[in-house]
Amino acid sequence: MERHATKQDVNQRLFSRNYTRFGFDLNPVVFLAASAFVLLFSAYALLDAERAFEMFTSLRANITESFDWLFIMGSNFYILVCLYLALSQLGSVRIGGVDSRPEFSNLAWYSMLLSAGMGIGLMFWAVGEPLYHFVQTPPIFTGADGIHAALAATFFHWGFHPWAIYALLALSLAFFAYNQKLPLSLRSAFYPLLKDRIYGIPGDLIDTFAVLATLFGLATSLGLGIQQINSGLHHMLGIEFSVAAQVVLIAGITMLAIVSVLSGIDKGIRILSQVNIKLAGLFMVLILLLGPTLYLLRLFSNALGVYLNQFVESALYVSQNGNGWQGEWSVFYLAWWISWSPFVGTFIARISRGRTIREFVLGVLVIPSLLSFVWLSVFGGTAIFMDQRLDGGLFAVVEGNLPGALFELIDSLTLPFLAGVLSNLLFVVVIALVMSYFITSSDSGSLVIDKITSGGKHNAPKQQRVFWAVIEGLIAAVLLVIGGEEALEALQAAVVSTGLPLSVLLIVMSISLVQGIQAEHQVQRQIRESQRLTTILQRQGRLEEDEHDL
Repeated sequence: MERHATKQDVNQRLFSRNYTRFGFDLNPVVFLAASAFVLLFSAYALLDAERAFEMFTSLRANITESFDWLFIMGSNFYILVCLYLALSQLGSVRIGGVDSRPEFSNLAWYSMLLSAGMGIGLMFWAVGEPLYHFVQTPPIFTGADGIHAALAATFFHWGFHPWAIYALLALSLAFFAYNQKLPLSLRSAFYPLLKDRIYGIPGDLIDTFAVLATLFGLATSLGLGIQQINSGLHHMLGIEFSVAAQVVLIAGITMLAIVSVLSGIDKGIRILSQVNIKLAGLFMVLILLLGPTLYLLRLFSNALGVYLNQFVESALYVSQNGNGWQGEWSVFYLAWWISWSPFVGTFIARISRGRTIREFVLGVLVIPSLLSFVWLSVFGGTAIFMDQRLDGGLFAVVEGNLPGALFELIDSLTLPFLAGVLSNLLFVVVIALVMSYFITSSDSGSLVIDKITSGGKHNAPKQQRVFWAVIEGLIAAVLLVIGGEEALEALQAAVVSTGLPLSVLLIVMSISLVQGIQAEHQVQRQIRESQRLTTILQRQGRLEEDEHDL
């Protein structure tokens, strides 16, 4: 108890550094450093968009060429750490203490996991990526049939690797916040290594990196979502597909996100997340029934078998050309997931108190991965099937219009006598889903960034979350503006650039986490043993009383 009390005292000293005037409660160093960087970047980018675009794309090329091995090997290391924690005796440690129990039901928990983890991304890439891998053969899963290899390569990018990153960072934040009584902030995960220095400049630097990576990771997702919404409105209503239209859409949907922010996590995020998962499930079932159903069921099984059978070989593959296929796809995705990890990790940590480490890691690692595989099989498999029937016609359209890939697929699927009504209905569903994912991502992201910039406080003022929701929309808009017709490339370049420093921090954090859990395992084992002995003694006492009464 003395250990925890000491940390709580230091926490008070950390919070005493916060700026608390005018309804704000924040760490001024992290808040001002992150805000200043974003605002200066935005001003510079808008004043010289062409040069900013060239700078980002050049930086991405250099990082990919020199550090692709770090992203690849680091992501494998994260999976090994997760498996060790889940399958060893350390998996019995309960987040929040021996007597803690889950706050949310399993359905609500999984819904929020999937919505926060990669909702917009799955909507955007589920058609285009499998088609690309089918037409342009990837260098992984080479021993399989082309269709199965294409889908297995897509599984590789959306399966165990991203969710291991999320699980590891989320577990670090949850463990040190709820078991060690430290702030719910990335700096806390380094306590076993840095001790009380996490409350000084080293901790501020860690949190600033986390905020910037989260902002640009979120901006990438929001930018993709807005492009997809714009493409859907263009299909339905003829609204121009342009950066100007997308900036207007960002402003409008950000206002809706602010309403969700002000509603709080128990109303806004939880309700939207459950609506998302149900609407997405209904949409997927419709596509499954309209498409080649039996073909898709067989494809899912075969592709999953290829993915699992060749997982180790493909996971260890590092290209000799950093800017080739692997740089364009795998490194981009890994950098994106790493950039998202403080956001997703903090959010998962917030909703996961009371679960054992084994339940937590396996739940985060396996369930969302399998759901993602089913989704990708339905949409990606249908796209490949239709492309073959159209002699490559679907890919020819999608190749130059990734944001409109899902709408092009819907157009190619619908039955002639229902074409107009059914297409428009499905278009509305897609737009509603992407908007809902945009709102939940913005809401969750502002919650996470607000926690970090307030020093890890659990109940910071809502106006700070509103500020960060606006900033997220601003960065997404700026990246779309500087990218112009190459907006997707600008979004990818931004996320790779911010993911590199955080990938190094995650490796160090993993070592710190294992050390902390090993110590906690001894403590909880002693508590459980003490409780067991107490129960035995109480039962013996009751038996003796009963015998005496007799």
